Amino acid sequence: MNLSFFDQFMSPCLLGIPLIPLSMLFPALLLPAPNNRWITNRLSTLQLWLFHMITKQLMIPLNKNGHKWALLLTSLMVLLLMINLLGLLPYTFTPTTQLSMNMALAFPLWLATLLTGLRNQPSISLGHLLPEGTPTPLIPALILIETTSLLIRPLALGVRLTANLTAGHLLIQLISTATTTLLPIMPAISILTAMILFLLTILEVAVAMIQAYVFVLLLSLYLQENI
Repeated sequence: MNLSFFDQFMSPCLLGIPLIPLSMLFPALLLPAPNNRWITNRLSTLQLWLFHMITKQLMIPLNKNGHKWALLLTSLMVLLLMINLLGLLPYTFTPTTQLSMNMALAFPLWLATLLTGLRNQPSISLGHLLPEGTPTPLIPALILIETTSLLIRPLALGVRLTANLTAGHLLIQLISTATTTLLPIMPAISILTAMILFLLTILEVAVAMIQAYVFVLLLSLYLQENI
């Protein structure tokens, strides 16, 4: 029984073919097709407003040179947001619960921000490893600590997103199992558990949106340090 709780995090396969690429491409089908007109209906208006707000929030910390990343960061934000929300539907799979996928997103983007800083302003980027005014005996230790902190950033990005979504999905499944089990035995307790499950589902929707925003926001802050 305990092992079955984690079956939802296994990559689904059909005829031996993994369906993760299909799960990642499906959100793109929900976006409207290109049209000659800026605004075609209320859904397009809402989506354009959402994209504008996301882009504005992500670009505020960056200077003009960092605005070249606007399309990449906004697209990543929309992808993570839609995948996280679609993963809350019944009989669906959430690719962002897989650490391998999150690391595949976090590591190249983090490395790109780091290489951008080393290319454009190497002295300032390397200067972040040693705070100004550090006593001479502490210089080797601080350089080692700051280097470790720098290298652990992509791992922290991937693990944060994976852990939050995995914990939420697992908790929802545990409470839903308790609700169905208690229904024929103690209906009153089952109804109370169902109310808790409803509130937890709303919380998980908020977590799915917040974690997508935090993932991309941290990348923009890393970019800010190197531009």
